[in-house]
Amino acid sequence: MFTGIIEALGTLQKIEREGTNVHLTFESAVSKELKIDQSIAHNGVCLTVVEQVGDMHTVTAIEETLIRSNIGELKVGDKVNLERAMMANARLDGHIIQGHVDTTGTCVDIKEVDGSWYFTFEYEPTAEHIVVDKGSVCVNGTSLTVVNPTEKQFSVAIIPYTYEHTNFHTFKVGSTINLEFDIIGKYIARYMAVYA
Repeated sequence: MFTGIIEALGTLQKIEREGTNVHLTFESAVSKELKIDQSIAHNGVCLTVVEQVGDMHTVTAIEETLIRSNIGELKVGDKVNLERAMMANARLDGHIIQGHVDTTGTCVDIKEVDGSWYFTFEYEPTAEHIVVDKGSVCVNGTSLTVVNPTEKQFSVAIIPYTYEHTNFHTFKVGSTINLEFDIIGKYIARYMAVYA
């Protein structure tokens, strides 16, 4: 379980393929605090630490993860948003995030407005991929508030701190991003589909 408050940026140092699995080694400020078997979100994808040495840690992504997220598109040198699992006695500063990416989306517009940024994303809508105005959404692991949603798009406003301390500053029009929709909305949509 995560909150969407990014702790650090990780830089991808090495990619190793083993069958359909991919082992990814990242360098970051939080890597030295990790232990094998711990969960850590990478661009919002919950992955298990399989190796930890100094300021680097390695995780393994299976084929399902590579298909459903942008993890399979990463290249050495790319930056990812990192968040360790939520502690039960901590404040929930963002919103409840499982680390189970629902789908990917595409950045279709970036606007700078008086020192902040508006990013617009497009995605393939389904009955469970729901965004509502002023609701929560997780983009690359970052808890954000939805602005101006339409059938296939929504925007988010990014303050300078978030822009600098997450990988939003690396986004371009056409960038693929990970999306996890609000869990409460997903449960309501599922309930309505089954029982309504």
